[in-house]
Amino acid sequence: MEGTRIDSWLWAVRLCTTRSEATALCKGGHVRREGRPVKPATPVALGDRIEAFVHGRERVVVVTRLITKRVGAPVAVECYEDHSPVPERSEEVPVLQRDRGAGRPTKRDRRQIEEWLERGR
Repeated sequence: MEGTRIDSWLWAVRLCTTRSEATALCKGGHVRREGRPVKPATPVALGDRIEAFVHGRERVVVVTRLITKRVGAPVAVECYEDHSPVPERSEEVPVLQRDRGAGRPTKRDRRQIEEWLERGR
């Protein structure tokens, strides 16, 4: 296989959830190959360094295998070397106090509070 479209490759290795999302990221300038912005149809070759801002996080990967079809997660991880920076831990504190008269916490609020309390242990 000589080359694969970058949007197809991003989707196939599971960095993007849909191919249309990968295409939109390329069109929006959020994907770079070797430091230069790319179009969705730009071919990817072995050894290319891909930088993408995906799902609120900077991802830096080096292509080790070319695929066009979406594969399972264990196989997808073998298709690139991940050099992404470690994501910063969010110190976002869930709402522990509610306004008077706001009622009970919702199920979502309760889960956020429990998750935050477990991280603190």
